[in-house]
Amino acid sequence: MMNKGRIIIDTTKYSDNFSEDSFWKKIKKFGKKAGVKVVYVALLLYYTLQKPTTPVWAKTVIIGALGYFILPIDLIPDLVPGGYTDDFSGLFGALITVSMFIDEEVKLNAKERIGIWFGESAISDTDSVDDKLNKKTDQDEQDKDEDK
Repeated sequence: MMNKGRIIIDTTKYSDNFSEDSFWKKIKKFGKKAGVKVVYVALLLYYTLQKPTTPVWAKTVIIGALGYFILPIDLIPDLVPGGYTDDFSGLFGALITVSMFIDEEVKLNAKERIGIWFGESAISDTDSVDDKLNKKTDQDEQDKDEDK
């Protein structure tokens, strides 16, 4: 599906591909190639999925996006240059959809893993993702205030 020149991926049909074991195997095997931002977004989703307070609908969105990420053959094969572009799009779309459930604890857990796998200096590479999340959260708060 296209949206203003962007590819929008319906990830919900990929939920059968998700398992914790497959997720961690994918991260360990391809994390460096995928890059800090892709792994960070995947970790944010993973840790949000683990929260008991995350509602079922949000967990469904997350499982679908992580299932798409795990799938070895997707819109753009992961082994070609730029092969994680579609994965990032699917993951980030899910991230924005469930952003209201991503708290500081989730971010800290994800950044801790990024620091372990990519080195402490890589943690600053997560700032652009956090900035977009913060803008989304701020916009959601503003929309709530306007609805009152």
